Amino acid sequence: MSLWRGAGVVCGLRAQGRAWLLGSRGSRRCSSNREEQQESGPPELYDVVISGGGMVGTAMACALAYDQNLSGKKILLLEAGNKTDGKLPELHSNRVSTLTPGAAAFLNRFGAWDHICNMRYKPFKRMQVWDECSDAIITFDKADLLEDMGFVVENDVVLSALSKQLAAAADRVHVLYRSRVVNYTWPEPYLSPHTNPWVHVELADGSKLQTKLLIGADGPNSMVRQSADIQTLQWKYDQSAVVATLRLAEPTDNNVAWQRFLVTGPIAMLPLSDTVSSLVWSTSHQHASDLLSMNEETFVDAINSAFWSNENHSEFVDTASSMFRTAFMFLMPSGTSVRQLPPSVAHIDPKSRAMFPLGLGHATKYVGPRVALIGDAAHRVHPLAGQGVNLGFGDVSSLSQHLSEAAFNGKDLGSTKHLNAFESERQRHNLPIMAAIDLLKRLYSTKSTPMILLRSLGLQATNAFVPIKEQIMAFVSK
Repeated sequence: MSLWRGAGVVCGLRAQGRAWLLGSRGSRRCSSNREEQQESGPPELYDVVISGGGMVGTAMACALAYDQNLSGKKILLLEAGNKTDGKLPELHSNRVSTLTPGAAAFLNRFGAWDHICNMRYKPFKRMQVWDECSDAIITFDKADLLEDMGFVVENDVVLSALSKQLAAAADRVHVLYRSRVVNYTWPEPYLSPHTNPWVHVELADGSKLQTKLLIGADGPNSMVRQSADIQTLQWKYDQSAVVATLRLAEPTDNNVAWQRFLVTGPIAMLPLSDTVSSLVWSTSHQHASDLLSMNEETFVDAINSAFWSNENHSEFVDTASSMFRTAFMFLMPSGTSVRQLPPSVAHIDPKSRAMFPLGLGHATKYVGPRVALIGDAAHRVHPLAGQGVNLGFGDVSSLSQHLSEAAFNGKDLGSTKHLNAFESERQRHNLPIMAAIDLLKRLYSTKSTPMILLRSLGLQATNAFVPIKEQIMAFVSK
């Protein structure tokens, strides 16, 4: 949900398996289980089961539903929540995503972007990122503000658009709402004629099913990942994100995404309309709690001060940065940026304030025998770069393409050959971005004067070298 994005672009059937008692992995079925199996038959078999119906899981279902090579496959989406009514609330949601042009193009492939365009979204044409401790800034824009840099969309809007498009493909993908998974049973490594090669899924209502490929899109605490014994490298940041919906003091074009690195963590203001913006403020747990308990006037003052105050400036850093900036203006005048001032906040929408803890996580593997992980089930990042859902949509785009090719060639969708190809492709993209985000978070978490000077000069240097900025935008906009 924050910045660092690039270029621009356009705008259920209930499936219930029959009961089949399964032993744990590696155990033998007793004779009574075999007798019950003979009487009731095996659970219903699907080619693909997607566990998790959030934005990434529903996008996966849509991508498979609208792929001609997969038109004959049985696909099921499991969602623990209720079906959304598709109605757009009058007030903006406090949970938003900044979609890159690449993500928008992906959603446009199967028609979901049209629904978003007919609902509510806000393109932005410029990003400005600057330091609280110095005057160093970096700006990103495209073709003299003629192209959109990205799009700020409420998560509920994205999910509603995906759900609408998925409902239109009900004959190709079954959706089972209020379906809570209680157990996964995996195929045994050494199959005998009496064992089943598929993944078995048991739901809370007692129904069971089996699938040739299980896709885990069930979030950072993924039950699929844990059940498949896929390890995760993770740590918690000593930060929480405070989110809120902001009302600006006066209408503007509001087409700039703002982010400032404070000594306590980054604060971002993302445009939602000409008069409304979304706040994402990453700070210490205690400060986040304090921000939530403030009255509205004090909270608004804190936001405006966070964007405008220069009380943490260092005179030494300012002097050195000024000399450095002057040199760049002389050597590369086209690489300097004029600092803009963000709009003032007048008040906030009622009950829009919330907080959630932040951390980083990365699965050591994205795939296993007949299983693949996508989205937050595979990786979790700090919101300072707004790459969370974009990385998830990238996973969906890659995996759906590999499954499409496998289906076209008559291959088993659960084969590790094309699953491994998906894993390699996505890790090559995701890991550098995750490392860069973590480095930025740590770099801007220090109050050391030498480090402040170093990052200030680095920010100005990056801003001055236009080809570097263009490469950054091109990489993160995919």
